Amino acid sequence: MTIATQPFGRSGHMSTRTLFGAAALGHVTQEEADRTLEVLLQYGVNHIDVAASYGDAELRIAPWLARYRSQFYVATKTDARTAQEAKEELQRSLERMHIDYVDLWQLHNLVDPIEWDTALSPGGAIDAAVEAKKQGLIRAVGVTGHGLQIAATHRRSLERFDFDSVLLPYNYITMQSPYYAENFNALVATCQQRNVAVQTIKSIAYKPWMGRKHTHNTWYEPLEDQQDIDLAVHWVLKRPGIFLNTVGDIQLLPKVLDATSRFQEGSPGPSNEQMQALVARLGMEPLFV
Repeated sequence: MTIATQPFGRSGHMSTRTLFGAAALGHVTQEEADRTLEVLLQYGVNHIDVAASYGDAELRIAPWLARYRSQFYVATKTDARTAQEAKEELQRSLERMHIDYVDLWQLHNLVDPIEWDTALSPGGAIDAAVEAKKQGLIRAVGVTGHGLQIAATHRRSLERFDFDSVLLPYNYITMQSPYYAENFNALVATCQQRNVAVQTIKSIAYKPWMGRKHTHNTWYEPLEDQQDIDLAVHWVLKRPGIFLNTVGDIQLLPKVLDATSRFQEGSPGPSNEQMQALVARLGMEPLFV
């Protein structure tokens, strides 16, 4: 039932291959959040990925951390681009979670070229990160992002600063873009050389909502059937060394964790033919064009 672990980059922490994507807690009650904690404990998930911008998520995990701080590797993110704003946002995150430090602090969705340059230049958020690390407020620094450009942008980010982790989309349909696949594969190769953790998102993305009624707390329409989720999750996990960040919806979380718990490490996973059949049967569409 428990999920396999592997080293989270150079952190020294053995993280479960699925990391809890706490965006799922942005708009839930504390009672719902606490039921979610029980699910995480049941599967042995030991790594929480939250962000200052995820609604009330940091507040929701505070009671968990009061009891289980030593059991969880805690990552959060800042949307700030200047050092001063980033410093203030980190302080607020620590206060909201009632903790003294975070294990990983990430520059969130660093995609826009102007914001990228601001954040990674003197006086930018990266200066706040370096200072916070010296002060013991954070242990590691990461960078995250969305879209077809992000693998290429992360490669540039790693040339500018020695980040400890990256986070970006990875699923069968996104990897059908030759441009994205080429940059993703090159990014992973660099990360493996440097022992940088690779976190992946959007494993069970089905297609954009495109005006349809939202039935889940995800910004894309997700897969819902357990067998379909198994295929999508196992396709991600068959790539060794990477992590899968769980879906931003507490109703779907148990299905993703169930799929992960049944994945055999080192197995070949779903074939291209199986994935092509899934895409054709459901009419899956890319999120990013």
